[in-house]
Amino acid sequence: MRSILRYLILISGLALVAPLRADIVLAPLFRDGAILQRGKPVPVWGRAAPGEKVQVQFAGQSRETMADSSGRWTVSLAPLTESATPAELLVTGRNQLRVTGVLVGDVWLCSGQSNMNWQVQDAQNARQEIASADHPLIHYFGVTNEVTDTPQDDTPGTWQAAVPGAIGTFSAVGYYFARELQPHVGVPLGIIKATPGGSGIEAWLSSDGMEKDPNWTETLAHRRKALAEFPEKKIAYEKALAAWRAREATAKKNGTDFIEKKPSVPEGPKSRNAPAGLFNSSIHPLLPYAIRGFVWYQGEANASRYRAYADFFPSMISQWRRLFQQGDLPFLFVQLANFDLANDPTGQQWAFQREAQASALTLLDTGMAVAIDVGSAKTIHPLNKQEIGRRLSLLARSCAYGENLPDGESPRAIGFAVENGTIRVRFTRGAGLVVRGEGRVLDLQVASSDRKFHSAEAKVEGDNLLVSSPAVPNPKAVRYLWRNAPEATLFNAAGLPVAPFRSDNW
Repeated sequence: MRSILRYLILISGLALVAPLRADIVLAPLFRDGAILQRGKPVPVWGRAAPGEKVQVQFAGQSRETMADSSGRWTVSLAPLTESATPAELLVTGRNQLRVTGVLVGDVWLCSGQSNMNWQVQDAQNARQEIASADHPLIHYFGVTNEVTDTPQDDTPGTWQAAVPGAIGTFSAVGYYFARELQPHVGVPLGIIKATPGGSGIEAWLSSDGMEKDPNWTETLAHRRKALAEFPEKKIAYEKALAAWRAREATAKKNGTDFIEKKPSVPEGPKSRNAPAGLFNSSIHPLLPYAIRGFVWYQGEANASRYRAYADFFPSMISQWRRLFQQGDLPFLFVQLANFDLANDPTGQQWAFQREAQASALTLLDTGMAVAIDVGSAKTIHPLNKQEIGRRLSLLARSCAYGENLPDGESPRAIGFAVENGTIRVRFTRGAGLVVRGEGRVLDLQVASSDRKFHSAEAKVEGDNLLVSSPAVPNPKAVRYLWRNAPEATLFNAAGLPVAPFRSDNW
């Protein structure tokens, strides 16, 4: 009897101890083939049993710490020197983890919506690009796109080298950006992609940051209302969907066309635009991985709310910089390309959204790649991702790496002056302005105080553009490319388009 009792006590004791014992787990980006950021402290973190001693060894450094009461542990490696020689990151506690093939260089986080998510295999010259890809010093990590209600610590994914046959599913913009940039910086490049299609900017901020920012009060109130109404609306949606399917089946049986629109799914817990939903799943697991900067391609989903975007976008940039704890990291973004938005009766919604995007340039260390000439009126996804990646790489070289590239950024209008029936426009980088096509600047308009715009002509004079119209003898305002799908004809000497602009605030 006593032996049985001792056995039961032993078993119960093990049951208490077992849950306290846990293997060391590394944060998701610390996997084979990882690229660590050079030139700055490198946090390495993960989870273990509370109080467990953890040792991290890499590149001749050894750091020790203990997991806190929640099981989280973090060490910081001293700034690393770039290295293209694969090395091993060793983590030791009760168990031992070996992360192999680790390189040291620069890491860029590429995020946004479908145009950043667009894969190499779906972009221009896909077959040739996939067959010729051989860039072993470029490594790529794809983050999950699932919406979650709470911040996550882990995400599935692996590091892959950009070698023949492997890049088809890479972000086209991310890959072409890295391919153009890597030869100039001469170090390994890591590209982290966190970018589902159709996502609004509100999904990419932390809920904590949004609660503290008055710009988001209305958005959060709408979200709370939507969640409260979701159960009832879901029931109504399911009934409407069943009825719709019945009518569809009847039409099919009768051989008649069925063009009735399918009922829309109500906004609920897993909505792609749920505030903080994508931040929780795609950004939070990465914090505070050491990186070189951000590349962003998003805005399409928010175009109908362009006024708010001018506040939301800079707010997001500031929040991400704060959360990654590495100062004012360079933030590069793509301005929306030309696209004929069918459901916009004004024909100008995207013009105003482009302006809202450009508002972020008031922040330090930001750069905007103008894509107004590479799109198509008929598709929201420009296929020439190579050129977009190249323009982003030029911005990185000047903004992040300090190269002197006088023509590496699209000219932007910075000054307007009315002179004898003409409006003089000055640019940030106007040297070498070139008019393409028939030698005439298209999609250029002026207006008087009546606010009625008329087509105008222009003449290049040094770094300036002189704009006038016989229909407007006393011009007060000028606009260029101010519609959804304009035709860009004004470029700098390096072939980069002048960014859309307007002098008015009407």
